[in-house]
Amino acid sequence: MPAKRGKEYFTISVVSSMFDIHPQTLRLYEREGLLRPERSAGNTRLYSRQDIEHLNTILNLTREMGVNLAGVTIIMDLLQKLREVQEEKQALLAMREVLETRLAASPSRHSTSV
Repeated sequence: MPAKRGKEYFTISVVSSMFDIHPQTLRLYEREGLLRPERSAGNTRLYSRQDIEHLNTILNLTREMGVNLAGVTIIMDLLQKLREVQEEKQALLAMREVLETRLAASPSRHSTSV
């Protein structure tokens, strides 16, 4: 398993053995845009742990749920958009907390004199 910039990577032969699939299947998933492994200087596909998790999801959808590749593409795109929305929500909640803290710490600007 080669290491690149401190991360662990797996070659196509190792990944295909891990999941009991033909290397050609991994190449197909790459052509379809479902997987995007990095490449070594020698152009060898290098699959990260994240790629492995992604592949596991793809295989679960196709093997266990009977989803075709077009469906997998749609589902994976929706999952990515969901992750992005969740990250944006977390950022907005953090921003809200900062603003509420500042507001609570600032002196009152309006007096209620009659």
